[in-house]
Amino acid sequence: MTPESSYFETRLATDQADLMAAQRLRYRVFVEELGGDGPLVDHELRLERDEFDAVVDHLVLVDNRRSKADLDHVVGVYRLLPGARAAGFGRFYCDSEYDLDPLRRSGRSLLELGRSCMDRDFRGGPGMFLLWNALAEYVLAREIQILFGVASFHGTDVAPLAQSLAWLHHNHLAPETIRPKAHATGFQDMDLIPADQLDRREAMVAMPPLIKAYLRIGGSIGEGAYLDREFNTTDVFLMVDTAAMSQKHRNFYETRRQGQ
Repeated sequence: MTPESSYFETRLATDQADLMAAQRLRYRVFVEELGGDGPLVDHELRLERDEFDAVVDHLVLVDNRRSKADLDHVVGVYRLLPGARAAGFGRFYCDSEYDLDPLRRSGRSLLELGRSCMDRDFRGGPGMFLLWNALAEYVLAREIQILFGVASFHGTDVAPLAQSLAWLHHNHLAPETIRPKAHATGFQDMDLIPADQLDRREAMVAMPPLIKAYLRIGGSIGEGAYLDREFNTTDVFLMVDTAAMSQKHRNFYETRRQGQ
């Protein structure tokens, strides 16, 4: 463990201070940095929140050097919604952007990931790796088979994103039998450049790190991007079928299982 990471702790949010600190971090990232908004966002208290916060698990990365009283201690967060809980609530977050019927019909155990973000001061360090370790433990304990969620490009002008979106479309589409499709209300075709005119380097340079991370573990995408004008993002549906993971990443998950 590095000196920096020795201060970190990962856990599911345990109290109201953890939840509010996660919402404060989300506000800094999604509202102040990216220009997003929403009907339940509290600009006075600087909390980014919505109706799903009451039913999801918040997996948080805590820096124990920071003040819990000041809601400053959460420096990374993942929001997790298991399929059974979503069924009781009535929907997943992604239902507002994508048709998830193919996933529901699959009969597989599902977990939606959302609102993933990291404090600006900790990006590029060990924080995301620690969060992914904790996510692996969560997935193994609940025998999750498919992880999914949306990852976002900043802005809704697709012209500068064309290489990245087209690369994803031509190289990483999910199998048709379980492939969600973006709703017509925000649908953006990703087949923007012919396959033989793609520039892989240009596509990767503009690709958000989170999307590249999912691709490295065998992730695939849904059909079409979704233009989320409220949050000023172009969203791409990402999913990981744990049964189809690369052997390298399956070995990582098995190592986590043996270490429990």
